[in-house]
Amino acid sequence: RDDDDINDVASMAGVNLNEESARIMATNSDLVGTQMQSCKDEPFLAAVPLHKRILETAKKLGITDVPAEVVTFISHATQNRLRTVIEKVTVITQHRMESYKDDEWYEQATDVRAQLKFFEQLERLEKQRKDEQEREILLKAAKSRSRQEDPEQARLKQKAKEMQQQELAQMRQRDANLTALAAIGPRKKRKVDTPGLLSIGGEGLGVSGGSQAGLGTASPRQYPRQKITRVNLRDFIFYMEQEREMSHSLLLYRALLK
Repeated sequence: RDDDDINDVASMAGVNLNEESARIMATNSDLVGTQMQSCKDEPFLAAVPLHKRILETAKKLGITDVPAEVVTFISHATQNRLRTVIEKVTVITQHRMESYKDDEWYEQATDVRAQLKFFEQLERLEKQRKDEQEREILLKAAKSRSRQEDPEQARLKQKAKEMQQQELAQMRQRDANLTALAAIGPRKKRKVDTPGLLSIGGEGLGVSGGSQAGLGTASPRQYPRQKITRVNLRDFIFYMEQEREMSHSLLLYRALLK
């Protein structure tokens, strides 16, 4: 008995096996007595068209018989490949959408948007200056009363007349718009008292998710807005450029031409 007490490690550690068994049975009581079995293997792609496509490719290589296990394996491989592509492109999109404006560890070095606006403003001022010069030339040509007029002078006068008519029409249209806005009066913004109400014809309709809508009652539950990651063609192009097997593929060149 002394040897048994020395070799009984559980007793030396102060562990009661009966209590531990009862605690395990109480914790996993819902799993005790249940039978576990594997789920049915559902292929990702349609088996019949995929089998037909594989047979067409196999006949070119001299293979006449393709078992169903090959079709299932290729279907699962396609699913795994598609999942990997989506995960990588999603990461690329999330990196593209990251903003470092509020990060204290980053400071803005250049503002490309402000530079583009500055160049657009310069182009607008240059265009306005050229229009003013052309307008002055046309007005001078219209005011000139030379007896002998060449065809170029007549063309300038005709163009000045058309420009004056166009300016007059724009002024009339602007005055008509101002008169119409003054007749309508100031636009009043619609007040929304309850965010869950949808007003149609002056009556409030409460819209509740998963239950019937009641008149004049709002939905007390507010569902969290799901974050949507929008992937565009530029993200796919960047992904294909990084992949070794797709960096020189025809698919990448076709995507770059779009």
